[in-house]
Amino acid sequence: MQALKPKIKEHQVRVPAGAMTLEGNLNLPESAQAVVLFAHGSGSSRFSPRNQRVAQMLNEARLATLLIDLLTPVEEAIDRHTAHLRFDITLLADRLVAATDWLKQHPDTRGLSIGYFGASTGAAAALAAAAQRPGLVGAVVSRGGRPDLAGSALPRVQAPTLLIVGGSDVEVLELNKSALAQLRCEKHLEVIPGATHLFEEPGALDEVARLARQWFRTNLFGAQG
Repeated sequence: MQALKPKIKEHQVRVPAGAMTLEGNLNLPESAQAVVLFAHGSGSSRFSPRNQRVAQMLNEARLATLLIDLLTPVEEAIDRHTAHLRFDITLLADRLVAATDWLKQHPDTRGLSIGYFGASTGAAAALAAAAQRPGLVGAVVSRGGRPDLAGSALPRVQAPTLLIVGGSDVEVLELNKSALAQLRCEKHLEVIPGATHLFEEPGALDEVARLARQWFRTNLFGAQG
């Protein structure tokens, strides 16, 4: 008999990050034990259908999710023309840290363990932020990410880290192998055969979500909040 899906409370939230305020969507399944903060990739947003699909599958496994825009609407407009802010890993990581601190203060999430799910350049920001908050971040998952852009932060990451890459995403796969060698934490590289960078092939994105769900449940459930 199939388990009943948990009831989910959906909230639109505003997260302070220095002088800026970031917009986000917080989904809270009943009896959630952990929350996953999403860091989207280049030119994407919290409305990314890929991240929303992964978030939905995490919610069904009683993992809360916070999908947040790491850039303000004004910054997004600038970045569409210059494409430089999406590669400002320091800026993006600092905003992830601000969102992490907000989760630990918010009444609905302060008791939950925290994980990061990063895509593309957002994966580098997630790893850099995890290095800044080693006592708070319990797990990191990267989907088609650029962990190499986290640079000197990689050896300082303590959270168990899963790198998921498409087997046909050849260049990014090599970059992930290089980054994996620099990580000193518990780590694993999972290659999905035949998948390309956006995991648009049938079943590929669901496999990403399944792997992420398993990684977060293993490393976050029962962890100290």
